[in-house]
Amino acid sequence: MAKYLVPGPRQLNSRVGGHRRESAAMERHHDPVRPIVGGLVLGLVLLLAVGPVRPEAAQPVDLALVMAVDVSESVDDDEYVLQHEGIARAFESPLLAAALSAGRTGAIEVAVLEWSDRDKQVVTVDWSRVGDAASAAAFARKVRASQRSSDGLTAIGDALRAARRLLDAAPAPADRRLIDLSGDGIANIGPPVREVRDELVAAGITINGLAILASEPWLEGYYDEYVIGGPGAFLLRAESFASFATAMQNKLLSEISGLPPSPGMLAQGDLADPAYHFMFSPSPLAGEEGWGDARAAHQESRNTYSHPASSKLRQHPPP
Repeated sequence: MAKYLVPGPRQLNSRVGGHRRESAAMERHHDPVRPIVGGLVLGLVLLLAVGPVRPEAAQPVDLALVMAVDVSESVDDDEYVLQHEGIARAFESPLLAAALSAGRTGAIEVAVLEWSDRDKQVVTVDWSRVGDAASAAAFARKVRASQRSSDGLTAIGDALRAARRLLDAAPAPADRRLIDLSGDGIANIGPPVREVRDELVAAGITINGLAILASEPWLEGYYDEYVIGGPGAFLLRAESFASFATAMQNKLLSEISGLPPSPGMLAQGDLADPAYHFMFSPSPLAGEEGWGDARAAHQESRNTYSHPASSKLRQHPPP
């Protein structure tokens, strides 16, 4: 009969300890992955203990401002340059730097959005923080360096919605959110402007207007009824692209300070002729489409009616 030798406790311990020492030695000499895994585990533990690294929050500003500039086909190349030069000159003004320093945070954030047709809204100058004369001059240089992005029809409703999306993506929290829309004509394509305007106002956005009366001298009535809105909203008018720079500077000073434009800031001149506006403004019952008929009537009579120069301000009550 075969006999089997059963090892005693000491022999078992000796064999188990030997196997353990042999395994440890093999792991030390043949497992290069182990240190890497250990480092990853240690890093994960530290990350969970400290928490994720977050970027430093942007400092708040007094105002987030989108300058929505009309580049539709009615704006020729010279008029385009006058608009951009007017914006640049406004930011180079010492008055603007003084208005910035008087704010709660001493800074604003501003971007330029060019717009024309339904699918043509382009950010030509991205969000920039402006808090002193140096940063204002840097923004002016960006404006001058930008190139015209499009031309086409006049889709004001789409432009306002694009401006809202841009405001929603602003990098810093702002006390006020504002769209500064300038243009030289009524909307001829896109969603109803009044509906879009009301959407933005309900979202806490104020819309100011700068109506350029170069081709449609009664445009301020349309802007007043359909475009501007929100607490403290106001409308300024420029009789031509040549007077755009002065109007833009006055507008920016009011927007940055949060105060309504004073009559002394406006160019001198007569108010619009009531008979002219009576002739070419549509009935309130005609709705937004009625302004197209008004424009047609104006075009037919441009050679027989002279519209006087004017400097008129329309303003909505503050909150």
